[in-house]
Amino acid sequence: MDVIHIKRLEIFANHGVIPEENTLGQKFIISADLYKDLRKAGRTDDVEETVHYGKAAVLIKQISEKSVFRLIEKLAEEIADALLKNFPVERVKVVIEKPWAPVRLPLDTVAVEIERSWHTAYLSIGSNIGEREKFLDNAVKKLDNKIDTRVTKVSKYIETEPYGNVQQEKFLNGCVEIRTLLTPSELLKKATEIEKEEGRIRTLHWGPRTLDIDILLYDNETIYTEDLKIPHIDMHNRMFVLEPLCEIAPYAYHPALGKSVMRLKQKLENKL
Repeated sequence: MDVIHIKRLEIFANHGVIPEENTLGQKFIISADLYKDLRKAGRTDDVEETVHYGKAAVLIKQISEKSVFRLIEKLAEEIADALLKNFPVERVKVVIEKPWAPVRLPLDTVAVEIERSWHTAYLSIGSNIGEREKFLDNAVKKLDNKIDTRVTKVSKYIETEPYGNVQQEKFLNGCVEIRTLLTPSELLKKATEIEKEEGRIRTLHWGPRTLDIDILLYDNETIYTEDLKIPHIDMHNRMFVLEPLCEIAPYAYHPALGKSVMRLKQKLENKL
């Protein structure tokens, strides 16, 4: 991806662990790389197709001067977050140098470098208690908070038989595509919080529920921990997942199985 560099912006601010750093202040040197496809800007000469680096630099200066942080790691996080939310960029890299760091040793500078980006994830949503459609609509609205997560596609809702061996009412299921700044673990926490807000009580595995939100895919990552498994460990065996997911993302890739969602759906159809 193309990149716009803002190199070594000098700012006087009040960040540091030592009290004197917070009152007297010191110099910080901040660089930012803004990643975006610039081909259209280069072809059209249209300023709307690029990033206003002057405004980006002003935003960096404002964030650096308006608050006091103990750690430059925190400052870097705040800057990266603001750049991603306020400018049409996919990824940013922020480097903060602290040349007057009080370490009492001969050095040029200490620095922190971080990279943050937008991610694409696919989630399944389901309900089989009460006003099922309302619960699913509420889930979509709460995911689409416009702050750290944006819903970009929503499938039609389909009615399906319950999965597993528990006798219960039919489910209403769908899938959602989101763009998010959250990590997989943060996204899992957010999904669990939304479930609780909609009255989800976890008492019986595969049992009835007001709302169920599962992370199916997150970029092309493969994660296997006690609390989180991505891709979803059983999504390829669930037509109630593959059918709505294929509607909004037929070519989304399952990194563990090496197949597209469309191919997984076709393979499961042949088994049924």
